[in-house]
Amino acid sequence: MSLFEEIYDFPVNILPKDGTVNYYGTIFSKEKSDFYYNYLLNQIPWENDEAIIFGKLILTKRKVAWFGEKAFEYTYSNRTKYATLWTPELLELKKKCEEISGETYNSCLLNLYHDGSEGMAYHSDSEKDLKKHGAIASVTFGAERKFLFKHKQTKEKVEIFLQNGSLLVMKGITQDNWLHRLPPTTKVKTPRINLTFRTIEE
Repeated sequence: MSLFEEIYDFPVNILPKDGTVNYYGTIFSKEKSDFYYNYLLNQIPWENDEAIIFGKLILTKRKVAWFGEKAFEYTYSNRTKYATLWTPELLELKKKCEEISGETYNSCLLNLYHDGSEGMAYHSDSEKDLKKHGAIASVTFGAERKFLFKHKQTKEKVEIFLQNGSLLVMKGITQDNWLHRLPPTTKVKTPRINLTFRTIEE
């Protein structure tokens, strides 16, 4: 049995305290991962992300898309998005994440990082639209990237490399106590697509 088969059966909580982040390793074969990567890259209606910072509208290089079971509103960085209805392929991915994690999700924020120069600063997913202490399932396709967690009080850090076709699930009090980020890197020259399945409460 491989390491990732063991993780698949017994997901490892990579946080030492104050939260739960289960890493399942790769849950899709190379062929399946390549199929979803190419579908998402070419068929999703990607748009540059927007944020209002100090009253100024900023467009990011990173691109995003927002899908759900209905036209949910989701507000972050002082901008409101409206969900597009699921595609069959996204429903397949949602079902797989639900089966493995034992959680349910009704929406997904998709991120397209064109290369290692694009990342995300430290933040918590604690917007008022999200289910409090709800699970967030993060699926990676494409380039492997380092992912960091930092404890809000102790500043303790945890890092993990998210592989092509892998699943990571944050849940419980994780967002209360930990920040996370995707640091930029000069080593990665190819795109990474990240799907974050989550639950919106109306």
